Amino acid sequence: MELPGPLVSSEWLAENLEQVRLVDVRWSMDGGPKHRDYLAGHLPGAVFADLDVDLSAPPGSGGRHPLPTPERFAEVRAALGLVSKPVVAYDDHGGSQASRLWWMLDAIGHPVAVLDGGIAAWNGRLDADEVMVTPEPVAAAAWPEDRFVDADDVLPAIAGGAVLVDARTAQRFAGEANPIDARPGHIPGSRSRPWTDNIDDRGRFLPVERLRTDLASLGIQPGASIVASCGSGVTGCHDLLAARLAGVEGGRLYTGSWSEWSQDPERPIARTVDD
Repeated sequence: MELPGPLVSSEWLAENLEQVRLVDVRWSMDGGPKHRDYLAGHLPGAVFADLDVDLSAPPGSGGRHPLPTPERFAEVRAALGLVSKPVVAYDDHGGSQASRLWWMLDAIGHPVAVLDGGIAAWNGRLDADEVMVTPEPVAAAAWPEDRFVDADDVLPAIAGGAVLVDARTAQRFAGEANPIDARPGHIPGSRSRPWTDNIDDRGRFLPVERLRTDLASLGIQPGASIVASCGSGVTGCHDLLAARLAGVEGGRLYTGSWSEWSQDPERPIARTVDD
């Protein structure tokens, strides 16, 4: 079957539930993967993906959520059954975690979408069991170089005209002291686009025309070179999903994002608040 786009509604999902593989990607900054919430109630047939273990390599010099190796991600796809069916990912936080899986699968050419509004938008029953699937072997797919950038690529990309958007809160971007960022601030030349600006108060994406207008004001428009960053390469994917909805193709993700950039005292930082 063919997905209607990178975003699907609860109504569409209810009509096509058996045709897709559902993945629950609920996670929180404070508590990590919400596996207990998954066991308390999840969409029928949904498997659980651990953002820290399944969708990331161990934290280190590459940041809090580096990309897993292609071989490791192939193992995850096989174990969760993300091979033969299109995938629909969801969370409970406006798509901020589900968009990470969306970006990873989309990058390697696997059909994938995010459930608009997440679990709160679902009007059907919830199941309370651990869904197990028959593993589906799959070959490792290399991460495409044109979909990701590393730390050394960032400043040259900006110098070459790329728009670097930061999906963190405006306060963290400005450089206000906070418990997350050891060195508060942002990458010089980047622009603030908090991922929460992409959604309404129900956690659903804004209308496409509104997204187009908002993103165009930052230079995010068809034909532009776009790089997204955030704290650790997760919510930056939300900005890339918003750009895709607005008709902007070809964005790239700086996976290490601020959690990698800020570790190196030789890398410059900018602030827009007083020290």
